Amino acid sequence: MTSTAADLRAALVRRLTADEGLTDPYWRAAAEAVPREIFVGDYFRETPGSFPTFYQPVREDGEGWLEAIYTNQTLITQLDGRLQTADACGPVSGSPSSSSTLPSLVLRMWQQLDVEAGHRVLEIGTGTGYSTALGAHRLGEESIVSVEVDRTVAQSAATSLKTAGYAPHLVVADGLAGHEPAAPYDRLIATCAVRTLPYAWLHQVKPGGKILVTFSGWQFGYGLALLTVTEPGEATGRFLPGCTSFMIARPHDRPPRQNPTLLPGDERAARIDPAIITDWTGTWVAQLAAPSAERIGADDQQILIDYATGSQARTQPDGHGGWTVIQRGPLRLWDQVEAAIEAWQAAGAPHQEQFGITVTADGQRVWLGSEDGPGWRLPL
Repeated sequence: MTSTAADLRAALVRRLTADEGLTDPYWRAAAEAVPREIFVGDYFRETPGSFPTFYQPVREDGEGWLEAIYTNQTLITQLDGRLQTADACGPVSGSPSSSSTLPSLVLRMWQQLDVEAGHRVLEIGTGTGYSTALGAHRLGEESIVSVEVDRTVAQSAATSLKTAGYAPHLVVADGLAGHEPAAPYDRLIATCAVRTLPYAWLHQVKPGGKILVTFSGWQFGYGLALLTVTEPGEATGRFLPGCTSFMIARPHDRPPRQNPTLLPGDERAARIDPAIITDWTGTWVAQLAAPSAERIGADDQQILIDYATGSQARTQPDGHGGWTVIQRGPLRLWDQVEAAIEAWQAAGAPHQEQFGITVTADGQRVWLGSEDGPGWRLPL
């Protein structure tokens, strides 16, 4: 017997309740009520084993289309900020730029936001509109303002939300500026990552209000933080357990760059195993230490490049069980990373939940353990 969308949705909610911590009855009810298939339509499926990665369009009502929508996975809906499934006749390559995030993460974040009836919420990144619909179902559509930078994506989301019976306030704009006309808000939730917290958000969320956002950067380290606004323009918070990643906000993404040319430099023995910066939290720490650098490579052969200054660092085995690092340029990238990794290891190499963040008018600082512990400033 063929399963209906309602059957598949109910089964997914049962799995999320049992395995993924969907404990709040209000959010469980939202997940049971909101039909994800209305918001996804066609999507891209990664071609296994392809390099560079290719994506195959999956058409609405095609074989396995509905069943995949009701699995706990992210479904890619756009590549390179422009390519839709309608534009693809076969496998295509590109970088994912819009998606329907896996349901367990969307619902977990709504739970972590600690939102209550009567709260007004600013959502950054409407995307397909699925998360927006969950918020509208739980809080009422009049309580949700959602901002999307991509006009095509926003129009599709608006159509889907209307079809599903929801009419929150939708805005097409750069979400990093928030939406001041409808401020103040009790909560802000971002479904994109940022390199640094936009100060506009801190002036639009009420003192005592909360912001839930993923921090990322050009080395693809990620940390999800829940901050409390202490006064206009200032906030403090902690990073949360688990591993959360989102596409970085387009204005915060890496600028266009050429393929690197590796040049000679100063050599010395490396004090840390280069593979540590491929670890989830190790990558995060390395990114904090060298926020303008990009990383390529794997395991013991790592390459860090700061294109703006021409600084480079690369590691290689020394033939005796250790590693050599070669550096050049005004920024000693490996020195910065090495010192941060050693400070993190001295603290027991904890997960991000042992990190916190303080934001003031003077800057933004991520710290380890406590505010007076080791820390690193985020880029301005």
